[in-house]
Amino acid sequence: MTFGTWLDTLLHGRRIGTDADGNSYYQDRAGKGRRWVIYAGAPEASKVPPEWHAWLHRITDAPLPVAARKPWQKPHQANPTGSPAGYRPPGHDYQGGTRAHATGDYEAWSPGS
Repeated sequence: MTFGTWLDTLLHGRRIGTDADGNSYYQDRAGKGRRWVIYAGAPEASKVPPEWHAWLHRITDAPLPVAARKPWQKPHQANPTGSPAGYRPPGHDYQGGTRAHATGDYEAWSPGS
């Protein structure tokens, strides 16, 4: 967090709550203006869970309760793309670099044929 963000949050922000990852959510003291998040750790927008995403984007006036989650819903995960936990398809260099052979159903195009 930069000094300007810290100062603006201190002077004009009212803390609304935190999520399970430790991100803190604020609204300006007037209650009608800006809403923002102070991330715990590196700033990454995909770390905001759906309950707080709805509040940040003014879909709801209050964050959705975590208790309202259905039993079939999985817990929120940040987007792992670009990290070691990201998806690596078979044949990726990090997965050994060996791709499956072509099946023979491919016919290359050649001009004039």
